[in-house]
Amino acid sequence: MVGGEAAAAVAELVSGRQAADFAEQFRSYSESEKQWKARMEFILRHLPDYRDPPDGGGRLDQLLSLSMVWANHLFLGCSYNKDLLDKVMEMADGIEVEDLPQFTTRSELMKKHQS
Repeated sequence: MVGGEAAAAVAELVSGRQAADFAEQFRSYSESEKQWKARMEFILRHLPDYRDPPDGGGRLDQLLSLSMVWANHLFLGCSYNKDLLDKVMEMADGIEVEDLPQFTTRSELMKKHQS
């Protein structure tokens, strides 16, 4: 439902439960409840700014991609370009997620090994 249909659905969104129901279609089967709630908050927070124009344009796809970058970084320890990470971390400012996993980067491991 991404593209023209999504643009129409987004335009009809009012708030609350309807928005959450709309976002639910973007949940990945592999996301835990905790991961999904955090990513859904990210999506719903920015949905008004990423509505697809009537002629398409992929703004919703961009928001979904940014939400995945943020979630993958937070929950899986994936690393991305600094500018991209800065953008998604700024977008997620204020979203609180408890009990995040702690990751050690390759650089940190190398420094420990060299010491």
